[in-house]
Amino acid sequence: MGIFTKKPIGKLLLDSSDGERVLKRTLSAGNLVALGIGAIIGAGLFVRTAAAAANNAGPSVTIGFIVAAIGCALAGLCYAEFASMIPIAGSAYTYSYATMGELVAWIIGWDLVLEYAVGAATVGIAWSEYLNKLLEFVHLRVPYQWSHSPFEVCDGKGIFADQMGVHGLMNVPALFIIFMITMLLIRGTKESAVVNGIIVISKVSIVILFIVLGWSYMNPVNHEHYIPAASIYTDSQGVSHKYGGIWGILGAAGVVFFAFIGFDAVSTAAQEAKNPKRDMPIGILGSLVICTILYILFAHVLTGVANVNDFRTVGKEASVAYAINTYMAGYGWLGKMVTVAILFGFSSVILVMLMGQSRVFYSMSRDGLVPKLFSDLHPKFSTPYKSNWIFLVLVGAFAAFVPGDIVGDMTSIGTLFAFILVCAGVWILRVTNPEIPRQFKVPFVPVVSVLGIVVCGAMIAGLGWTNWARLGGWLVIGLVIYYSYSRHNSKLNNESKS
Repeated sequence: MGIFTKKPIGKLLLDSSDGERVLKRTLSAGNLVALGIGAIIGAGLFVRTAAAAANNAGPSVTIGFIVAAIGCALAGLCYAEFASMIPIAGSAYTYSYATMGELVAWIIGWDLVLEYAVGAATVGIAWSEYLNKLLEFVHLRVPYQWSHSPFEVCDGKGIFADQMGVHGLMNVPALFIIFMITMLLIRGTKESAVVNGIIVISKVSIVILFIVLGWSYMNPVNHEHYIPAASIYTDSQGVSHKYGGIWGILGAAGVVFFAFIGFDAVSTAAQEAKNPKRDMPIGILGSLVICTILYILFAHVLTGVANVNDFRTVGKEASVAYAINTYMAGYGWLGKMVTVAILFGFSSVILVMLMGQSRVFYSMSRDGLVPKLFSDLHPKFSTPYKSNWIFLVLVGAFAAFVPGDIVGDMTSIGTLFAFILVCAGVWILRVTNPEIPRQFKVPFVPVVSVLGIVVCGAMIAGLGWTNWARLGGWLVIGLVIYYSYSRHNSKLNNESKS
C-alpha cells in the first residue's frame, strides 16, 4: 500500500452510486458530442491554422492536422474504452488511479490543471482581445488599461494607436466571461449543455459557410507547392522555425494540436451521462471525427484563398477575416461573422474547460487528495458549486492580471502527458483486469496504445526544452502538495491502515 495503491474498479463504481453527493445524469450522446465540439472548435481553428501555415508548413498544414488527429484518435480510443468501463467523473485522473496507483493519479490530476484551468484563463484572455475586435465594427473599445494585464504596455498599434505607452491595469472582459460561464455551470450541467449546443450550432454554421463560399475563391497558385521545400523561416519575433518538408509538417502538427484539445474533456462528464457505456464513446469519438473533417476542409480553403505571406505579415491572428475581406469581394459580412464565431468558440471552450476542471477536483476530493469542499454539491442544482467558486477566483485572477503569451504550449504539453498515461493505462488494465466488462474495446491493443504513446511523445519532444522545464517545475510543486497533504488524507490509504 502507499503511493502505488490502486483504487479497485469495484470501489470506483460503488463510490459513484453513493446516494449522497451524486451528480445528476442529464446528458445524452448528442449533448456529449456537442460538448466535445464546443471544447475543440475555438482558437485553434481560427488562429492556429494560419500560424502553422505561416511558420511551419504552408498549404500542407492540412497534413499537419491529419498527423495531430491521428495522435488524438489513438488517445481518444483509449479514453472511450475507459469511459465506457469506468463511467466516473475525473477523466484521466480516475483512470490512472485504477491502473497505475495513487501517486501517478495525483500527478495527472495536478497536470490536468494545466489543460483545464490554465487553458480556460488563456482562452479568457483571447476572448477579451476579440471582444475589442468586434466592438471596433461599431467604433467602440474597452480602454487598453482595462483590457490588459499590469505586465503589458501598449505599442500604439491598431485600435489603441492613441494609447501608446499606456500600462495595463486589469483585464476586465476576461474576468467577466470567466464569471458568467462559472455562474452558468453552477446553475446546472444540463443548462450549460443547452447553451453550449446553441453556441456549437452557430459557430459550426459559420465554419461551413466559409468552406462552401470560399471554395470558389481559392487560387490554384497558392497550392502549387503544396509541401514546400525544407528551409528555415525566422518570424517577426526573431524565432526560427523549420519550414516545409517533413519537419515542417511535424512542426505544424505540434502547433495545431492545440486545436484538438478539448475532446478528452467529454470524459470528465461520464458521471453525468444518461447511458455512459454507450454515450461516452459516441461523444468522444464523434466530436473528434466531426472536428477533424471540418479542420482539414477549413485549412485547405484558407490556404487556397490567401497565401503564406499574407499570414506572415498583415493577417497574423486575424488571418481568416483578412482573407475574407481581401480576396472574397462582397462577403465582408462573413468576416464580421467569423469574429462573432471566434467569440462564441472561445466561450464554449471556457465552459467545457471549467466544467472539466471542477469534475477532476470533485473526484480527487472524494478520494481525500484535495479538501472536501471541492466535492460539496449545491443543494438545489447538484453541481460542485464551491469548486466552481474557487476556480473562478484562481482562473479569474490569472485571466485578469497575467499575459497569456506562453500558456498555449503549457496547455498542450500537459494534455499530451495525460494522453500518454491514458494510452498506457488501457494496456495495463487489459493485462491486470481482463475480466472487467468493456462495452467499447480499443482494437489491436497493445499496438494502438504504443502508437498513441509514441505519437504524443513525439509532439512533446517537438515543444522544446523550455516547456519540458516548465512542466517539470509544475510537477515539483504538485509533489510537494501531495507529500505534505494528499498522502496523509488519502481515504484509500487510511482505510488500508485501519
